This record gives sequence, C-alpha cells and structure tokens, in this order.
Amino acid sequence: MRIESIKVYQVLLPVKGGAYRMASDTVQDLDSTLVEVTTEDGLSGWGETCPVGPVYQPQHALGARAAIAEMAHGLVGEDTTSMRRLAKRMEERLNGHNYAKAALDIAFLDLAGQRLGVPVSTLLGGALTDRVPSYYSTVVGAPDETARIAIDKVKAGYRRLQVKIGGRDLEQDVATVHKVWEAVGFKARMAVDANRGLTTAAALHIDRLCQAIPFVFEQPCNTMEEVASLKGRVTHPVYLDENTEDLNAVLRAVSSGIADGFGLKVTRLGGLTKMVTVRDLCAIRSLPHSCDDAWGGDIIAAACVHLAATVEPRRFEGAW
Repeated sequence: MRIESIKVYQVLLPVKGGAYRMASDTVQDLDSTLVEVTTEDGLSGWGETCPVGPVYQPQHALGARAAIAEMAHGLVGEDTTSMRRLAKRMEERLNGHNYAKAALDIAFLDLAGQRLGVPVSTLLGGALTDRVPSYYSTVVGAPDETARIAIDKVKAGYRRLQVKIGGRDLEQDVATVHKVWEAVGFKARMAVDANRGLTTAAALHIDRLCQAIPFVFEQPCNTMEEVASLKGRVTHPVYLDENTEDLNAVLRAVSSGIADGFGLKVTRLGGLTKMVTVRDLCAIRSLPHSCDDAWGGDIIAAACVHLAATVEPRRFEGAW
C-alpha cells in the first residue's frame, strides 16, 4: 500500500527526577520528534527520534524535523512493501541525517508489522528471547550519592549499571567508581561511561587507579583515534558509543580491533534496518553491545526492545 501522508509532531519529554548531567552537557527536558506515516488504506505507522540537545552528537531536534520535511515530499506515493526502496528514496532526497531517517525507518517497519500481523522483532530476523533486560544509567554526581542510587537500582532488579563520569576533577571520577563498586560489587556489571569527556592521559589515570575494579570503559575519549591509542595501555575493555556515527564507523572499529564492544544507538545509525547489519557484524566477531538510544519516549523504547529480542542474550548489554 502506498504512502498517503507523513505528519511530524513535537513532544517535550521532561527528565524524571531533575536534570540529567553528562560530561558534555546537562539537560532538563528533551525535544522529541514523532512521525506518523499513513497509507492509502488508513493504516498508520509511528517512528521517533530524540537527540539529547544539540551538543551530545551532531544532531538536534529542529534539524530532525527539517530533515524529515525534506524527505517527506519524495516519499508520499511510494509503496511501503519494500524497505530497501524506501531507504533508497530517503538517500536520494537527503544526504546523511541518519537520526531523522531512523524515525521514518521505524514507522515503515511498524506499518509492515501491522499489515503482516507480526511483531517488528519477527521482521528483524525473529526473537531469541521473550525477556529483554534493561540497564540503569546514573548522572555525573557525587560519589556517595551515586553509590546510594546504585544500591537502590540493584535492589530494584537492575543487573547492569552505567556510571557516568567526566567533566570534573578526576579525583571525583575515581572516587565514584570505587564507591559504586564497594556498594554493589558483583551484584551488577558496571560500565564507566565518560561520554567523550576525558583526555587520553585522564583515561589512563582512571584506569590505573581502578585496576582492581571490573568494568568496561565506555567512550572515554572524543575521537576514535584517541580511543585506539588506549588499546594495550589500559586494563579494562573499551566500548565505543558516540564514535559509531554510521555503519562505516562500526566496520572500521570492528576490523581494526579498536572496540571490545559497543553502546549502540538505533537512531544514530539510521534505524532498525541498519542496526540489524551491525547486530550481525557484532555476532560474527562475538562483540557484546547494547540496543538503546540517546533518549526518547515509548516509541523509541519499543523499537529498542524489538531489536534487543533478536540479539543473542550472552552478547547483549541491555536496552535503555
């Protein structure tokens, strides 16, 4: 069935519990973009993209809506039965802007699932599990307070914690890692996420002062080159997140051995169809990864969970 209309909506998502602080920025609320794709027979598919402000990545909410508007005119009238053709049409209308294309990609898959009467996870290859674990991400906060939150979240059932650091004195970061480990120990796996906020020297310093604590070091530095320079010099596994801006970046990281795993964002890579490629590439190299996104509401959450259900559980780092 052909596309009759594409509508775009703006939704403000307040941060529950107050400001969300990372190494690069602090956000109070998020500007999310919803897209509704309606076919000639009245069926509607929904997608979403929600950048974390204009600083976290080369993405922003106004840009998402402008990009979707740029592509929409060329998509109206297209047949929704071919995901590859729809992807080709988006590329013909606009170069780059994966995060905007992702919202449409999710909506197209929603339409396909409804029409066929199957979950989107089936369209992505089929679910391997009916239970998808999540993880909890802290803000950059005081060591004792972060440890208290970690205890509460482990009691609530979380088995993986992402502890944010960066953008402050290194002593605070080191103390936070130690306090969280002392508080929860092996009750939860820990990822220490600097969101590109450390120099290589700072990353090495934290690694050496926390050698006895098991964790994965997520996106410690700004560029892939900086992260690559850490290999063989740090004792902790290193995951990439923000540097995986497209499929080529993931392929480079895998082929060069830079990354021991990934924090993968659905919209950053261009949607669920692109994430399937990355999922399979990671499976070939036995690289663990998450299935999450920078932010978003229920649509993004559902998209992440459908994809996560298709990932081999032993290599899955959680949805968020």
